[in-house]
Amino acid sequence: MRFADLALARRLEAAEVQANREYAQALAYLRPEAGAADLPVAGGIAIYAGPGSPLNHATGIGMAGPVSAADLSALEAFYAQRATPVQLQLCPLADSALPALLAPRGYHLARFLNVLVRPLDPQEAFAAPPAGMKVQQVGPAEREVWTRTVAQGFLGRDDITPAALEVPTPNTHLASATCFLARVNGEPAGGGAVTRHEGLATLFSASTRAAFRRQGVQTALLRARLAFAAGCGCDLAMLRAVPGSASQRNAERLGFRVVYTKAVLVREG
Repeated sequence: MRFADLALARRLEAAEVQANREYAQALAYLRPEAGAADLPVAGGIAIYAGPGSPLNHATGIGMAGPVSAADLSALEAFYAQRATPVQLQLCPLADSALPALLAPRGYHLARFLNVLVRPLDPQEAFAAPPAGMKVQQVGPAEREVWTRTVAQGFLGRDDITPAALEVPTPNTHLASATCFLARVNGEPAGGGAVTRHEGLATLFSASTRAAFRRQGVQTALLRARLAFAAGCGCDLAMLRAVPGSASQRNAERLGFRVVYTKAVLVREG
């Protein structure tokens, strides 16, 4: 396992910054009325994906060097103009002076997020899915099926509204993303996606429909995306998970290890 030094953290955060930029751009193209926008700031990026979107956050801040009060003011103004709280996902290897700079500005700790990685080897063989299950890449014709399946998995029910499709839809249009759909006996059961950035694969947006849980769907999706990334020449895979979650457990079973934990800080408008 690689040592979690600043060089590795910068590589991981840079991939997340790029994916977030692509998401904001895709959303702006697909739904201009959402008002999607992004702001490069302090070596990272802040994105806005519409009122109340769970993807409204800033990441990568302080990874390139010192952060100034002016940087934070620009970040805060970006969200204030959109009547949205600031949510900052802070890497523990970011500018060491940043916590002291944030303290008097009204930020509070909301939660934590683990960042996990595993090495990739093009010669590694991954087990096939269980009998009756198939995991395949999603083409343009299956984008809507993937989006609906992932939304159903995240919400834990099949009866969803069109609004529930708004968050996952842009993921099928990211320049660096490839989406995968798992089917059980021909029926869509779960989905996930992977982006690639300078040899780093980021696994994200994975969920399983309630009726298909505990059948190995997520493990099969993980293996398929890892095999794909390794075949594309990636040497490292990353994913993010809530500490102690099933997602973290599934990832660790396939060789992922926590390299650092991000603090999610929030400043209300």
